[in-house]
Amino acid sequence: MASIQTTGLTKSFGALRAVDNISLDLPEEGVVGFVGPNGAGKSTTIRMLLGLVEPTSGSGQVLGHSIHNPGAYLSRVGALIESPAFHPSLTGEENLRLLATLGGNPSERITEVLETVGLTGREQDRYRQYSLGMKQRLGIAAALLPDPDLLVLDEPTNGLDPEGIVEIRHLLMDLGADGKTVFVSSHLLSEIQAACDWIVMIDRGGVVFSGGLTDLLDKASPTIRAAAQDKSRNPDLIQLAADAGYHATTYNGGIEVDAPASWTGDLNRLAWEAGINLRELQATSADLEQAFFAMTGTHQEGAE
Repeated sequence: MASIQTTGLTKSFGALRAVDNISLDLPEEGVVGFVGPNGAGKSTTIRMLLGLVEPTSGSGQVLGHSIHNPGAYLSRVGALIESPAFHPSLTGEENLRLLATLGGNPSERITEVLETVGLTGREQDRYRQYSLGMKQRLGIAAALLPDPDLLVLDEPTNGLDPEGIVEIRHLLMDLGADGKTVFVSSHLLSEIQAACDWIVMIDRGGVVFSGGLTDLLDKASPTIRAAAQDKSRNPDLIQLAADAGYHATTYNGGIEVDAPASWTGDLNRLAWEAGINLRELQATSADLEQAFFAMTGTHQEGAE
């Protein structure tokens, strides 16, 4: 059974179509990354999945239940979709105890989730004494109180320093390895690549990719970098690539060819046959950031 499944999910606000005909079929277990430029519709999609926003049209299921009946599945979902709101004068443990009581969760879960998020030993500190990273971890601990099958996190690393970001990354990976499905929205593409096995990428309200990370990187434009020992022969390398149907440009004293890694050997052979000695020849694989920019057409500063 899919953890999240949607068909034609759409949300309009007047003339603005924030989410446009999204269809998803996401696996159970593991970490699913949800990425897209600012205004792409990520937050609206998350709110529809959690029953906070009613779709204009389309359908969806979360953990096998219709999103039109969120009461059927929300007890199995933990969510952190905004900055955690806790009472500053209460300790971390007291805040969780209050939430557990309100949510009808057993008090035994408090010790378990504090250990899971790495706050054991700091649970008696008052919330106002917590660092930003500790506050985020306490927010995730609160989302884990019902022992959910699905954990939905919207920008869980916002404002964290590099150490805090790495801590949250490892936490999400551990949760996914333990059998939970973690659906995480983030603008930190390198962190999504490091933590996730599955990627959903949206742009202008629509899905541009949904699948395994490896499949996405394979779809991104790979390149081959080559350089002639005699720089005057680099234009000849560009012509060899063009004759084979591949676009090439000059790059850092050599050339860069928009071609799959499998063509590297062919380029080496063609260069040798043309009497061109190479001082560099390597295939470079795309990363998530390159794939993101290629598929959404955004610039780096817009990659949130």
